[in-house]
Amino acid sequence: MDRKELFEKKPKIKINDKISFCPTSAAMELIGGKWKSVILTHLIGDKKRYNELRKEIPGITERTLSLQLKQLEADGMVNRKVFTKKPPLKVEYTLTEFGQTLVPILNLIVDWGLQAAETKGEFLFEE
Repeated sequence: MDRKELFEKKPKIKINDKISFCPTSAAMELIGGKWKSVILTHLIGDKKRYNELRKEIPGITERTLSLQLKQLEADGMVNRKVFTKKPPLKVEYTLTEFGQTLVPILNLIVDWGLQAAETKGEFLFEE
């Protein structure tokens, strides 16, 4: 079924046991919230360990990062690879093939964020 047919039939969309009436709502079920798109953006083009992500994303708590990574993994956006069997665990996170499909959109969001900062705000540099 093509996009036009889908919009004409107006199907409900079910993701994670939630019913959406709009594709935007369905997408936001997977990437919505304050931190998911930020985490995904930091995983573009490279694998990262948990502490690397923690350092690169100031303001996120350890608990929130952990929960969001688990949710992104459950939704098939992020792959978690464990290299050791006993603590301390060496774990790396990467985008899955499905997660990679978001890269062009995430890059557009970054570009728009820069434009918004120039238009509506300002850049603050530490001295």
